[in-house]
Amino acid sequence: MKKTYGYVRVSATDQNEDRQLIAMQEKNVPEINIYTDKQSGKDFNRPQYKRLLKNIKKGDLLYILSIDRLGRNYGEIQKQWHKLTKEVGIDICVIDMPLLDTRNGKDLMGTFIADLVLQILSFVAESERDNIRKRQQQGINAAREKGVKFGRPETVLPDNFPKIIKEWEKGKITTEEAARKCNTSRSTFYRKVQKYKLKSNRAK
Repeated sequence: MKKTYGYVRVSATDQNEDRQLIAMQEKNVPEINIYTDKQSGKDFNRPQYKRLLKNIKKGDLLYILSIDRLGRNYGEIQKQWHKLTKEVGIDICVIDMPLLDTRNGKDLMGTFIADLVLQILSFVAESERDNIRKRQQQGINAAREKGVKFGRPETVLPDNFPKIIKEWEKGKITTEEAARKCNTSRSTFYRKVQKYKLKSNRAK
């Protein structure tokens, strides 16, 4: 007996998948057959998607809300679409794009139109992903120009750091004690000592 499945994907754990789940309910997809990944769409190495592939069989129907929920990598989307429709032999319905419903137009023209629409939408999905990445980088560059610093804040060393180094080198205090006095880890203490000595040697 043919079964109906749904695939839902959001890019991160803080995003809401309700809109996609509502769309699946409206298509009467059994809740047990809805697979949800909270993961990036850059590739198909996703746990729930892999489970879906193991369970879905020839003649079954898969619903996705939009092509970018399947993935965002142009080449990978093409490969997966071919694998699902040709190798596995299922039908796919992209809810937001009626032209991408393999149940319709199974003749040569219908297949050609569906493939053409898929290529266009896949390209748009990947282009949007690239644009988002570029905008993020532009934002980071603009922030850096304004003096905004990213990453861990620089460790502020105590004023008596040179004295702590001398005591540590003479064996008067252990590495743990020296690091504690500087409010740093041992590895950070070693790094700061090296940096301090290098700076001192350059000043000579």
